[in-house]
Amino acid sequence: MPLMVKDGKLYVLFTVRSMKLRRSPGEVCFPGGKSEPTDRDEIATALREAKEEVGLYPEQVEVICRLVPGIDKVGSLVTPVVGFIEDTFQARPNPDEVSDVFLVPLEYFIDPLKYMTLPYKRTDGVASWLHSFVYDDPERKTSLRIWGLTAHFAVFLALVIFEKKPTFDIQYDLDNLISSSEKNFMEQYMSLYEGRSSKL
Repeated sequence: MPLMVKDGKLYVLFTVRSMKLRRSPGEVCFPGGKSEPTDRDEIATALREAKEEVGLYPEQVEVICRLVPGIDKVGSLVTPVVGFIEDTFQARPNPDEVSDVFLVPLEYFIDPLKYMTLPYKRTDGVASWLHSFVYDDPERKTSLRIWGLTAHFAVFLALVIFEKKPTFDIQYDLDNLISSSEKNFMEQYMSLYEGRSSKL
């Protein structure tokens, strides 16, 4: 989750997945991907993938933390790694993996102009919902949909940094943000584990 300070505002960098990809083509996400045996840890994976996808070299990133993991729609564990990058960074998208790169003010994920929830059913059959944002990019004159686990991580990071109640409902206790997010993660993990469909 690359963060950039630009004109006194905090932005987060997103990518649009290439239409050539089998999984989730054209969807908005953060740079990242599957770990390789040579990766020391999640940070090494995130840095390697960011270099491969958008030309962001490890020495251009000041890693500040890992957030509470999430579980994606196919049952894989996803650990977000947060780092600062310079506002001079010029992305060089790998066209086999990324069709576009764009910035969104992080504050948009607690005070959006266009927001809705999407209903979905968890693997254990429990009805739940996902965040879904539409961001109108003024530079590209285009609208981008940010939803699902990507939106979940963006909202959580915005809550951690700004410590403000968002303009929409969240599944966290704002007074105990980290512990409530860990509890949510463990509940989701246990429901997957009991269903024996996890790839963790």
